Amino acid sequence: MTDDSTTRCRLLNDAPAPGPWNMAVDEVLAEWAAENGRCAWRFYRWSEPTLSLGYFQEYHDRRDHESSVECAAVRRLSGGGAILHDAELTYGFVVPGGHRLAREPRMLYEAVHNTLIDVLGGWGLTAELSDPAPRPPDQTQPFLCFQRRSEGDVLVGDVKVAGSAQRRRHGAVLQHGSVLLVRSSSAPELASLEDVLGRSVPYDELIDAWLPRLQDRLDLTWERQPLGEDERRRAAGLVETLYGSDHWTEKRGRGT
Repeated sequence: MTDDSTTRCRLLNDAPAPGPWNMAVDEVLAEWAAENGRCAWRFYRWSEPTLSLGYFQEYHDRRDHESSVECAAVRRLSGGGAILHDAELTYGFVVPGGHRLAREPRMLYEAVHNTLIDVLGGWGLTAELSDPAPRPPDQTQPFLCFQRRSEGDVLVGDVKVAGSAQRRRHGAVLQHGSVLLVRSSSAPELASLEDVLGRSVPYDELIDAWLPRLQDRLDLTWERQPLGEDERRRAAGLVETLYGSDHWTEKRGRGT
């Protein structure tokens, strides 16, 4: 299959939904991308403040973060630290495993983040990719992802406003990430885009500014296509058997 056929990119802009549903749809779209040899980009939001745990994180560690201890929790397919999803814009991008964008995962990660840096520059903010100093192997990482600094994070000064993670699954690469728009009362220690910009940024404003830059940088052609009924049934099944399961959410980090 040629790259020309896979630069057609399915585009979804979903209404706020619970954590298990959001994670299930990411997986459904990864299956779709592998089966159809096409890319898909989804913007999504959260119907309530939700803590997503990295694939290998211990569930009981969440008790140490008092501000989010009463929030709903879900476990992601990707690794890294916990993310408190609240007033943010989340994206998921799935690419077939043989596509040019999947061949160099680090380049994909940085390309997406550089388009966001371009958007922020248009709003008068100077942002850059993080290039943190090496961390001693025995040094404990903070619980929250946005308190960590990984190569390629989007920083405005010392504030991390966006981060992403990847996972190869079902013959596709899934990359998803978060842009913190407003400081959350469930994670008040984390500054947001509103804090560094000095004004609020509506979801649609960021989406409208970001899409053309993504299109140009990644050489994509958008084709709006929401989830079909079969896909919604598949996602509902994943919510029931996996992402809405206490066993998955609470035990996965222990290697079970």
